Amino acid sequence: MQAALPVSQQQSMLSHLRWIVSDSLVVAKRHLSHLKTTPDKLVGMMIQPLVFVVLFGYVFGSAISVPGINYREFLIPGVFAMTMAGTLVAAATGTAEDKSKGIINRLRTMPIGRSVALLGSTVANLAEACLNMVILVICGLAVGWRIHTDPLHVAAGIGLLLCLQFAMNWLGTFIGLLVSSAESADTVAMTIFLPISFLSNTFVPTDGMPAWLRIAAEWSPVSATVAACRELFGNTGTAPALDSWPMQHPIVATLGWCVVILAVFMPLCIRRFRTMSE
Repeated sequence: MQAALPVSQQQSMLSHLRWIVSDSLVVAKRHLSHLKTTPDKLVGMMIQPLVFVVLFGYVFGSAISVPGINYREFLIPGVFAMTMAGTLVAAATGTAEDKSKGIINRLRTMPIGRSVALLGSTVANLAEACLNMVILVICGLAVGWRIHTDPLHVAAGIGLLLCLQFAMNWLGTFIGLLVSSAESADTVAMTIFLPISFLSNTFVPTDGMPAWLRIAAEWSPVSATVAACRELFGNTGTAPALDSWPMQHPIVATLGWCVVILAVFMPLCIRRFRTMSE
């Protein structure tokens, strides 16, 4: 059997972990405190989900039918996933703006770990996403979306959505650290966000797409998350089962995508943060 770590080493590891958590929360608090001084951002966070739900629910809902289910019940989990994935745009532009204002350089000179500064901002974005989720759920219920499963499944669905949001935030953060301006960050992030959101099962079932396009759509992280949420919320309808692996195992596929995105972009963000020129 492998020997247990010495008590002193265990205490050192716990102390280091507490230090990371404490400093990350301080950085996160700094990001969240901006909501008090920028009420327009808070208003935008509240209005955007309502616009998405009403626009897509009533405009698309009048022209699209899905077998065995009201279109709005089919749509709302897709809007949830699309909104969570879309936070990569805000993360990219916010990081690029912090870099242009010199905030990133100030964080680099502080006696904190390289991962702490980045982790704090992503935690703050996650907290904002939780507020967004509350608003989205209320809007969805208001337009006719209903949940047909138990609270445990609902919690699992919301957890998957927040996992996607957290992973996509690291992708957005890397874009923000890489580009030269907030405008460039917005352009690059939107170039990634729009295809993965619209080339998916968010608005329509993929079984009606051409074969080559259907494969791309069904292997999208957004499609996996949407399918998982529909399954967990009981919004699947009677559409024919799809034979692709992500659509047969959407929960596992969603978690796999989140792990892959985090495994790739967390180290890239930390490396970029460390080596970025003054």
